[in-house]
Amino acid sequence: MRQRFLQRLRLPGLHRETDLPQLLQMRKHFRNLDQKRSLADYTFCVVDTELTGLSPRRDEIVSIGAVRIRGLRIAPKDTFFTLVQPRMDLPKRSTLVHRITPTEVAHAPRLRTVLPRFIDFCDNSLIVGHHVGLDMSFLNRALKRIHGLPLNTPCLDTMRLARAYEEQLWEGFYDQFKMNVSYHLPDLAEAFGLPAFTAHHALADAFQTAYLFLFLVRKLSGGRLKTLQDLHNAAKPRRFL
Repeated sequence: MRQRFLQRLRLPGLHRETDLPQLLQMRKHFRNLDQKRSLADYTFCVVDTELTGLSPRRDEIVSIGAVRIRGLRIAPKDTFFTLVQPRMDLPKRSTLVHRITPTEVAHAPRLRTVLPRFIDFCDNSLIVGHHVGLDMSFLNRALKRIHGLPLNTPCLDTMRLARAYEEQLWEGFYDQFKMNVSYHLPDLAEAFGLPAFTAHHALADAFQTAYLFLFLVRKLSGGRLKTLQDLHNAAKPRRFL
């Protein structure tokens, strides 16, 4: 049985308290990440969460979904999904969005049980998400509260990549620039002709994001992206004078 008190686990230069040694191992792994390897060499974990609301201070996670990408291919059988029982009552407004009912989460596991399994699934993968900062703010707040440390894993945001792609498409065509582009995940999938999945279901949204990520990796910079550093540079906001 996992001990509930924090055990001191030490790695050189990483003195922290946590009962999840995986968190420290992941920190050590990513401390000197080589960004110059081929993109196909990296493993990506595409993550989505469903929430009771959008405030990390007041709201909670009600489901987590994730799917793996290896060799720039989705691994459809390598997935993670769970409902999560929140400490708060499930607001009606959130049920209207993700269609998860109080009955469904009444017997779901708590985050204390879910997070170690989720971290094991992430392993040493780079995390991908759509507006990933929101998902990570909830996950890291929960990890710090329950296990003493947040994730220290590099994250890639498909919303930022999509914006960079739109900028590249319309660069030099200032009089035709689309001012009404929607970066909502289903809208991007439709605009780019990608397979459509049920919105606001954590695992389905993870699959949708995975397809979007691979599309953008192949389309950004005219398909000339080779390394993780190339992808990072392509996603940087451009300055126009």
